[in-house]
Amino acid sequence: MKLVSWNVSGLRACIKKGFLEYFNEVDADILSLQEIKLQEGQIDLELEGYYQYWNYAEKKGYSGTAVFTKKKPLSVKYDLGIEEHDKEGRVITLEFDKFFLVNVYTPNSQRGLARLEYRMKWEDDFRNHLKELDKEKPVILCGDLNVAHNEIDLKNPKNNRKNAGFSDEERDMMTKLLDSNFIDTFRYFYPDKEEVYSWWSYMRKARERNSGWRIDYFITSERLKDLLVDSKIHMDVMGSDHCPVSLELST
Repeated sequence: MKLVSWNVSGLRACIKKGFLEYFNEVDADILSLQEIKLQEGQIDLELEGYYQYWNYAEKKGYSGTAVFTKKKPLSVKYDLGIEEHDKEGRVITLEFDKFFLVNVYTPNSQRGLARLEYRMKWEDDFRNHLKELDKEKPVILCGDLNVAHNEIDLKNPKNNRKNAGFSDEERDMMTKLLDSNFIDTFRYFYPDKEEVYSWWSYMRKARERNSGWRIDYFITSERLKDLLVDSKIHMDVMGSDHCPVSLELST
């Protein structure tokens, strides 16, 4: 089973840069998108063989998530059921026979960590959501988590120590999640691999210089460990300031 996740930074723009060609080529069983920047009715995608699930932000041209899956899920839930979190289209939870698939676009803490207090509340509530699901069946979490967990996960850790995405508080929340019996699948397979990133700023030719951050993840319940085949970051795929990440399972 092949799962793919991609922050497309505006799906309509990404389509003009080759999204559909990539979609057809990758032939994922489940493909999850973040930051679609769409409202209902603004796009009509014909993806033969796939069920489509969309979660739109109330604010136009902002945030939003989508999941395309070959197999119809048993159930689909949007958001967290917590009003302060449920206006930006950030979460889709799909239930399948053997696992839950959770697609997330985690809120950015913003310049000067202006939204850090809200982010900490989000982190606690979202982790609780995952833990509750995990009590029922294993969880596969994918998406843009807006945090580089360790120094190996970004090009310039010293210069970014107190910046959004690499603050001690955000990194501690990722540690707390992984300590709740979850696995960062890329680091499970490649614990020491350096200079592999999933996001690059549009400024100062960051992508050309590979001055990036690894902030897009596949994280699974620990008890899925024996089913993990590989976890990859596809740095060669263009079309967004992020690149796709993928997970292969032997199920």
